[in-house]
Amino acid sequence: MLSKALDFFSNDIGIDLGTAYTLVYVKGVGVVIREPSVVAVFNNTNKIRAVGEEAKRMLGRTPGNIRAIRPMKDGVIADFEITEAMIRYFIGKVTKNPKLIPPRVVIAVPSGITEVERRAVKESAIHAGAREVLLLQEPMAAAVGVGLPVEEPTANMIVDIGGGTTEVAIISLAGVVYSRSIRVGGDQMDLSIINYMKRAYNLLIGERTSEEIKICIGSAFPLEQELTFEVRGRDAVAGLPKTLSITSQEIRDALDESLNSIVEVVRNALERCPPELSADLVDRGIVLTGGGSLIRGLDQRISNATGLPAFVADNPYYAVANGTGVVLENLSYWLSETR
Repeated sequence: MLSKALDFFSNDIGIDLGTAYTLVYVKGVGVVIREPSVVAVFNNTNKIRAVGEEAKRMLGRTPGNIRAIRPMKDGVIADFEITEAMIRYFIGKVTKNPKLIPPRVVIAVPSGITEVERRAVKESAIHAGAREVLLLQEPMAAAVGVGLPVEEPTANMIVDIGGGTTEVAIISLAGVVYSRSIRVGGDQMDLSIINYMKRAYNLLIGERTSEEIKICIGSAFPLEQELTFEVRGRDAVAGLPKTLSITSQEIRDALDESLNSIVEVVRNALERCPPELSADLVDRGIVLTGGGSLIRGLDQRISNATGLPAFVADNPYYAVANGTGVVLENLSYWLSETR
């Protein structure tokens, strides 16, 4: 009886705990938070200075006594204490009385994480104020979030390209038939651009500039009209500020290795797909989600490499978070499915 009363009054929430961004879904409301997974702390005390958007603005700009940390790496916890503080911040932001009535929390995690990493995520959420925690594989959450008929006996293929990982899964009858997680995503693409600018132009740029270049002119397939972008950074030789113009073709070359890794893992998944399900994918195609899916022409590149239709889902940023929301609406069913 007490458990049912708690369920009625608590604000159950879903968390897409991403390497680059954290999204929070509140049951009955929708996605209410999308903020960078960044925490700024004081060096001497490790006390939290800022979380999320405010902390990201400090990346590369902090004074000596403050450092901005990204506590998630490759989709998993790299700094347990800081991640716990970040989750507590987000839970407190959306829950009226987290201490009085702790929320039940659904957290989406990469399919390839270890049992130790799963336990670390769960413990972080419990310590941060969650009453009960359900971990949901990201590709399943993404598939549910974009409305794929995962409970039917047909193949659904999802490719979720996040900040730290790319998740590929083939789903049928509410179960994952095949999944693979590789630690290549938006962050790796940003690093590739940073390395290219240094190698080609001796220009040093930061993470924020690299991400801006990727968003503005990044592409996976030749464009009808190539784009240009003005980059500002520091000359590695002279040590002075420098501005130059680059093209989308150059950035496509810089991203090529990361994009090839994504295409290869999709091809491997198709090779391991049971023949009965492969036939379904000829008609249903491949659905792309996550921020990385918005790279221009990535759907076309995957389609050309596999011979199957590929398309980007509506609101790909929110697919995983929306999936946690769907699960929250029928939490007892999903708890029984995952135990």
